[in-house]
Amino acid sequence: MTKWLFPALVLSLVTTGALAQDARYPNQTQNDDNTHYGWADVLRVDPVYGVARTEVPRQECYDQQVVTQAPSQGSAAGTILGAVVGGVLGSTVGRGNGRTAATVAGAVAGGAVGNAATQSGGGEYQSTETHCRQVAAVSEQRRIMGYDVEYRYRGEVYLSRLNYDPGERLRVRVSVSPAD
Repeated sequence: MTKWLFPALVLSLVTTGALAQDARYPNQTQNDDNTHYGWADVLRVDPVYGVARTEVPRQECYDQQVVTQAPSQGSAAGTILGAVVGGVLGSTVGRGNGRTAATVAGAVAGGAVGNAATQSGGGEYQSTETHCRQVAAVSEQRRIMGYDVEYRYRGEVYLSRLNYDPGERLRVRVSVSPAD
């Protein structure tokens, strides 16, 4: 009895494995009675490569030297002092109405001179500014686009391109129709 037990056990394991593989593919019934499914042995699998391009936005920044004119700032004290000194000097010139005109002209001219003498800044200075812009970078990657699969079904060799690697066996759909 143990003599038959081992072969029966091996046979049941092989049968269970084949049925388990078919369990991945539910019975796909179609209205066409001339179609059935079978298994083909895979002879060769060659990956098919392609280049996938992707556009990726990125920021590109650079530093730039900038020359800036400093604003001038006059002093009110310098303007007043200049006007007073100019007015005093103007009053020493001329007589009568001429003296009054010379005093006013001296005050205006002295104010302008006093203002110009006390101005601070007014020069140029350099600084660095960072400028950025958006650019599109193209990224290229070599990727597997599919697989050329050579397989044998009932003694005939076939070649198909698939989007997956089938492994050692490939499930095939066989359809039979009359030739014209």
